[in-house]
Amino acid sequence: MSNPTLDHLLSRRSVSANSLTEPGPSAAELEQILTAAARVPDHKKLVPWRFVLFEGAAREEFGQVLAEVCRAEETDPGAFRLQNEAKRFLRAPVVIAVVSRITDSPAAPEWEQILSAGAACQNLIVAATALGFGAQWITEWYAYSRGVRAALGLADNERIAGFVYIGTPKEKPEERERPRLADIVTSWRS
Repeated sequence: MSNPTLDHLLSRRSVSANSLTEPGPSAAELEQILTAAARVPDHKKLVPWRFVLFEGAAREEFGQVLAEVCRAEETDPGAFRLQNEAKRFLRAPVVIAVVSRITDSPAAPEWEQILSAGAACQNLIVAATALGFGAQWITEWYAYSRGVRAALGLADNERIAGFVYIGTPKEKPEERERPRLADIVTSWRS
C-alpha cells in the first residue's frame, strides 16, 4: 500500500544550490513551508529557532555583506573568491537562514534545543520538496563567521544552524548511494 508522505521521504533528494533557478515559492507557498518548519519537536515550547528570509534584492545586498566579511576575515581572498561570495545568495530565488536560539532551561537541555533547530531545517527541505521545489541545506564558512553573525544581528545565545536554498531544479537530481541499514542499525542486547 502506497503512502504519499512515506513515498516522499523515501525519494526526497537535495538539489545543489547551483542547480536551482526561478521560480521560487510564492508568498502562500513560502508561508506553508515556514509553517511546516515551525511544527517540529520543541520540548517545553521554547521555540529555539527563528528564520531570516532573503528574497529579491535582499539576496544581492547580503551578498555584498558576505564579500565584505570574507575580505575582513580571510587572508587575501582574491577577486574571484570575493565575486563568488557577492553572488552566493543569487544561486536560488529564496534563501532562509535558520537561527538556533538557546534558552537557559533545566527542563530542556541545550542539545535538545539545537536538535530542534536541525529538525526545523529538515522540515523546510521536506516541505519545499513536497511542493515540487528543490532545496539544499548549507552551512559552509558563512554559517560560522563572526562577521556574518554580527551582520544578522545574532544574540550571544544564537548560532546559524544553516542556510536553506529553495528554488526550481534545473534538472532532476540523480540518486546517490545511501547507507545500508545493516551497516547502521543494531539491536541492543544485554
